[in-house]
Amino acid sequence: MSSTSGGRRDRDTEGRARNARPRDGLGRPLPYGADGVERQPEGLVRTPEETVVEAQALLAAGKPFHAHEVFEDAWKSGPAEERALWRGLAQLAVGLTHAARGNLTGGARLLRRGAGAIEEWSAVSGRARPYGLELGELAAWARELAGVVERDGAAVDAEVWAPRLRGGTP
Repeated sequence: MSSTSGGRRDRDTEGRARNARPRDGLGRPLPYGADGVERQPEGLVRTPEETVVEAQALLAAGKPFHAHEVFEDAWKSGPAEERALWRGLAQLAVGLTHAARGNLTGGARLLRRGAGAIEEWSAVSGRARPYGLELGELAAWARELAGVVERDGAAVDAEVWAPRLRGGTP
């Protein structure tokens, strides 16, 4: 990956624009040369099991932005009938990211949107626990967190608020 110099945009190895700046655990860009959190490889095709396990580990480590990238890969590479599920899960992770960064309005909005998306997918598909995911619990978690950030008016700790994708302990 090349870095920006002289006004040129960063590009990946295939020539697509992609910011090469390191990022922190919440996905915020850091200065070039700073130590950041290793980025998730973009466009990686994982099995649903690998997706859930990797996303859960990232969420539990307080890295919801990076978990969102894992869900986004599943959304873009998975079967068409599951894209709404993975997109909804990505919205939950981004909602937590925004809530942890202090963007409370955007965080609450994305958490509720993601909750609605996974509930709608569950109703249409007839599946409440795809890949062991506890969709009802996840939707309740997202709405609770949205209420907390609106009520408290403060950023949350992403690690403390990390959801348990399969219920119980991550």
